[in-house]
Amino acid sequence: MKIVTAAALTLSLLAAAPAVAQTAASDWRTVAPENLLVIDTARGRILVELEPRMAPQAVNRIRTLADQGFYDGLKFHRVIPDFMAQTGDPMGTGQGGSQLPDLPGEFEFRRGRDAGFVPASSTPQGQAGLIGSVPVITQPDAQMMVTADFKAGAQGLFCTGVAGMARANSLDSANSQFFLMTGPKDELNGKYTPFGRVVAGMDVVRALKAGSEAQNGAVPDPDVMTRTRTAAALPEGERPTVRVATGAALRAEVERVRAARGAAFTVCDVQPPAEVVGG
Repeated sequence: MKIVTAAALTLSLLAAAPAVAQTAASDWRTVAPENLLVIDTARGRILVELEPRMAPQAVNRIRTLADQGFYDGLKFHRVIPDFMAQTGDPMGTGQGGSQLPDLPGEFEFRRGRDAGFVPASSTPQGQAGLIGSVPVITQPDAQMMVTADFKAGAQGLFCTGVAGMARANSLDSANSQFFLMTGPKDELNGKYTPFGRVVAGMDVVRALKAGSEAQNGAVPDPDVMTRTRTAAALPEGERPTVRVATGAALRAEVERVRAARGAAFTVCDVQPPAEVVGG
């Protein structure tokens, strides 16, 4: 599936984010604790919404390793500004993984009408929009009428904030390493597994120590994940709650950003508004 060209979020769009207090309660959804990955670093906290509808095996692996404490103390060993920050390797070199078997690539998935897809734009390659907080490109709803499972094909897009599974040369070699996007990269679409998106803490991701271009992003003195758990595994008093815009509020945000970006608009420009409480 060919993917529509992505564009980066601009500072002016971020500065113009709408006030959330004026929207209806029904326009917000609370992220389930088991789908909220809490990454603590010396630079602050990063919250990632996991998306099991898109990549169930990858999400299960991230949950398992996080709640075992596997990621605690691991380095952000490869950080390239305006691209991504990679971590999850116990060796800290990009060559390691867990004792669990490698995972198959989850590059496409099946979307049902109950997925809550919010359209953003139409292209010759499909319809771009969001499922939860993750940008996707998908076949139109009409395709569901001619498929045996009443679903349409879809693929996650590697826009800013998207979390993806790192891998070796084999498409089926993802294990424990993952990366957080700090800029869009169309070249990754359909070749790496996207499993969620940062819903809070992008400023922290961007503040991580970066490597040099000459060293392919390798960081000589990297930041580390001091603690990484799903919110469900944290004591109740330490558990953050995240509400993300959905329904009419998310559709309104799509239209606001479309108007601001004009002809340059793509789904990668849309970051669903989110609120964090507690933790």
